[in-house]
Amino acid sequence: MAFEVHGQKVRFFPPEGAVALTGDFTDWHRSDAVPLSGAPIELEFPRNSWIEYAWIGEDGKPFADPDNPQKSLNPWWNYPRAVQVGTYELHRVLKMMNSKKDVPAGVVHRHVWEGQVFSGTRRAYVYTPPGYDAAKQYPVFYVQDGVAFFRTGRLGEIADQLIAAGQIQPAVFVFLEPNDRTVEYYLNDRYFDFLKTEVMPLIESTYAVRTDPEGRGMWGASLGGLISLYTASQHPEVFRHVVAHSGAFLAEPGRVDFDAYEAHPWLLDHLKLNPPEHLRVSLDTGTIEWLCPVNRKMASLMHELGIRHQYREHQSGHNWVTWRNAIPEAMLYILGV
Repeated sequence: MAFEVHGQKVRFFPPEGAVALTGDFTDWHRSDAVPLSGAPIELEFPRNSWIEYAWIGEDGKPFADPDNPQKSLNPWWNYPRAVQVGTYELHRVLKMMNSKKDVPAGVVHRHVWEGQVFSGTRRAYVYTPPGYDAAKQYPVFYVQDGVAFFRTGRLGEIADQLIAAGQIQPAVFVFLEPNDRTVEYYLNDRYFDFLKTEVMPLIESTYAVRTDPEGRGMWGASLGGLISLYTASQHPEVFRHVVAHSGAFLAEPGRVDFDAYEAHPWLLDHLKLNPPEHLRVSLDTGTIEWLCPVNRKMASLMHELGIRHQYREHQSGHNWVTWRNAIPEAMLYILGV
């Protein structure tokens, strides 16, 4: 038996070789893992929440619970397993997708080139909406962690559903894959140089996209959310829209030792002194993650500054279940008709 759920409490039964329990509730920080004391571990969670966890072995490495077949959507780690406390409610659009309801689908194009600003081969998928007409001009969004948003987040499929329902305007999404996301996304001004000199000329010469600020936006999760809000706030002549899921707003310029648990939320101070009045921002976060408090502070700052924004919370952690569930409402806010 992997676990038992009693109301809001979950009792985890350790498998052989486990010495501690980690997960959303420890922010996957191994030094904060819950140690075993010879008995099952019992923790309390919000009602109707989705919890991801793993066991820590004697070697200090996480491993999957062999008694729990419920995997997460994590595209990078293979060990997280999940438990629902009650019923974690999926957005209606995801339910429609899971029911295999057929709608007209957009087309995805692949691009590869050699990077100049950041060395190495660069990759991008470009989604054009159903009924794409080269004689028109579409809003365009530059999406960080592109492969994960395309494959795991299913952002293009969600757009198909909302376009078919007449709830959002058709848009082009550029899914950009980083080579070193910590370097590229950590308050790096060179990321805008990368977009401006390599990505945007390619997209604007190949696809029917808008080239005015009101027609452009940035989209990302975690560090991708950080660089999206930072870059768009710095360049009102280029961007008007931002979507940031679980933005990693605990960050300071110039740090060489990336530690999101200890960093100061510099971007909040910066935006307070330099209000991004040009932006329309969609923020969301999981309640079971260390970035929830700083995202709440960012939403509060947006309200204080009078910045157009929405803020939503999900009863889950820093993971793709949270972010995929958040995508439809972000689309409805940013692209809604």
